[in-house]
Amino acid sequence: MGGTILNMITVAIGSALGLLIGGRLPARIQESVVTGLGLVTLFVGFSNAGETGNVIIPLLSIATGAIIGELLGIDKALEGLAGWLQTRFASRENVGGRTPLQDTPVEDDARARFVTGFVTASLVFCIGPLTFVGSIQDGMGLPIGFQQLAIKSVLDGFAGMAFAASFGIGVSFSLLTVLVVQGGLALAGSVLGNFMSTPMINEMTAVGGLMLIGLGLVLLDIKRPRMANFLPALVIAPLLVALAGALGINIYPF
Repeated sequence: MGGTILNMITVAIGSALGLLIGGRLPARIQESVVTGLGLVTLFVGFSNAGETGNVIIPLLSIATGAIIGELLGIDKALEGLAGWLQTRFASRENVGGRTPLQDTPVEDDARARFVTGFVTASLVFCIGPLTFVGSIQDGMGLPIGFQQLAIKSVLDGFAGMAFAASFGIGVSFSLLTVLVVQGGLALAGSVLGNFMSTPMINEMTAVGGLMLIGLGLVLLDIKRPRMANFLPALVIAPLLVALAGALGINIYPF
């Protein structure tokens, strides 16, 4: 869990610095920062998506995961959680010099920024290969696991600063997501050991890459897919690899 705790600390520090900086940046600069984040997210997404050895696996995973996510309403539930957090802990955040306690468009904008910051940061911080591999190995007590999460922590710290500068305090609450996801993987690693093969990790990484591409589209304001509803795909991908192995199906024919 040491790597997860370090990751939470760097995200907290980065978010705090972003909040200090963001309040002093004109709207046009914040817009440009978000555009830059979108472009980088697309780049990372395409890079991770290329880890697949058979595009059928991420295709089936994304399609099936989206159906499950829509039926469960994951995106709506996550936005509901973000909305509750905003109301409970950040409803007095000052936006544009006006109080957000009034039922005004400013309040609606503050809520939208909080939800977007929380959901986007949560997904970006938790759907990469360093998250999966590093957390599991860190839970197993392997030094390489902590090293991988240390690298991820530095990257997430800078990303948290950029996100918080643009979206506000909602990004800080992504600490909860990091704790649950990475802490859960570390716990699973400590109990089950290295329970994922390299092909399983690669396909999960590819699916995460496709989800990052979707987040890039959101940040660039091109399209707003409900990306949280694709989260089940991250579980389906390694299960498909394991099922294929159990049935003796070669998923990498080339």
